[in-house]
Amino acid sequence: MAMGRGSANKVTIAFGLVFLCFILGSEVVDAASYTVGDSGGWSFNSGNWPKGKRFNAGDVLVFNYNPSIHNVVAVNRAGYNSCKTPGGSKVFKSGNDRITLTRGTNYFICNFAGHCESGMKIAVNAA
Repeated sequence: MAMGRGSANKVTIAFGLVFLCFILGSEVVDAASYTVGDSGGWSFNSGNWPKGKRFNAGDVLVFNYNPSIHNVVAVNRAGYNSCKTPGGSKVFKSGNDRITLTRGTNYFICNFAGHCESGMKIAVNAA
């Protein structure tokens, strides 16, 4: 039985959609998840935690902490350097926050009084 022009186009479109789903799915599979501070969680001892690790855009940082005494704030470089929360910064306070990294340097602080100044901040560079 001969295939008409319409059948060939449907096969090509179906193949293209399957290929696209495969490519998009592989992007998600490649993302890694990291627990900030490892077993110690997000704390005053987390400052050096990113050293020696390689991160990519799309990787997920998991911040575990006691939300009655800490939080996580995604800030810009100025907020990181000054330990001040710029207007519009996203504040996380669940105690189990999952934050997806963007390409470039991602900055995080705890903005409870004195915590950032005592070293509770990290800068994570994602390729």
